[in-house]
Amino acid sequence: MNWVWIFLGFSFLVILHEAGHFVAAKATGMRVERFFLFFPPKLVSIKRGETEYGIGAIPAGGFVKITGMNPDEDLPPDVAARGYYAQPVWKRIVVIGAGPAVNIVLAFAILFALIAFNGVDETTQTVGEIDPGSPAAASLQKGDQILAIDGKSYPNADRATRLDRFIDDVASHKCAGKQVDGCRAATAAIVRVRRDGEVQTIRIWPEYDGVVRRTRLGISYGTESIDVGMGEAVDRSTGYMWEVTRGTITVFSNLVDPEKREQVSGVVGVSDVANQTIDKFGFERALVLLALVSLSLGLINLFPFLPLDGGHIFWSLVEKVRGKPVPFRVMERAGALGFVLVIMLFFLGLSNDIDRLTGEGFNVR
Repeated sequence: MNWVWIFLGFSFLVILHEAGHFVAAKATGMRVERFFLFFPPKLVSIKRGETEYGIGAIPAGGFVKITGMNPDEDLPPDVAARGYYAQPVWKRIVVIGAGPAVNIVLAFAILFALIAFNGVDETTQTVGEIDPGSPAAASLQKGDQILAIDGKSYPNADRATRLDRFIDDVASHKCAGKQVDGCRAATAAIVRVRRDGEVQTIRIWPEYDGVVRRTRLGISYGTESIDVGMGEAVDRSTGYMWEVTRGTITVFSNLVDPEKREQVSGVVGVSDVANQTIDKFGFERALVLLALVSLSLGLINLFPFLPLDGGHIFWSLVEKVRGKPVPFRVMERAGALGFVLVIMLFFLGLSNDIDRLTGEGFNVR
């Protein structure tokens, strides 16, 4: 059943993206020939007015066909004035930008609603989940409050910084020789905890985790729910979105970095993570994932090369600066390069997804 929800979620994002183009095109007076979910061959369609609405057989996106997207196309006189390239630059930018804008606004709306009405989970210094068979399993208990690692408590740091430093302190204990998955650190971490009101000091030998590439005790920190006001909900929502934005804008530069290239995921990987998220955390976390995927979809579509939406916006701006249309052959050549980059990203993501699915998986934590 999870996969049905995932499929519907992706379809929902595609429909809203294309609906953004569709509504903006209609509002600016352009002629819309088709509005399809998924790609041809056509499975079913119905025509209302001048627009055909339908569903394609290939579930890999969707499209809105606006009359006159090819500036060299010969159009009948009765529709030529409503063609895409017959419109001023600002209208074309509005229509093309409306799709990504809908995805970005949706991401904000979901995050804001979840934070404003459900509050946020703040990480605490208590032990949350303990991985079975981990170094901590025999020594720590859920609810233990971690006071210090190796005698360091960082009293002047805020909680988030303090916990990050605890993680770094544990990771400073290395295995003898090569760091390989499951190897035991040569030295023990001295963990001071408060349990049932009593302070205890425990020696634990961390183990190297090949997924996160550091030694770990095998615990996750606990959380507590905190209510926030509308203003803070806006701040936190935009903050989360900015973090995703920073990661998304580097996606193409990651293609040339071997280590970062392994982190790129495709639709298979996102679907698997969504499935694990629903199983492990429920639909609230799945909604967060939907928001972040929607945001990434909007941002990636704004990259300034064809066939992405950002490519159309870029060449419209070039036309505005030049004061005359850009030759279609120039845009075609640029589009061919952009298409190669998109295909490279797709196959890289798919290859990484297959490696993870056939290896250790995506390890949603």
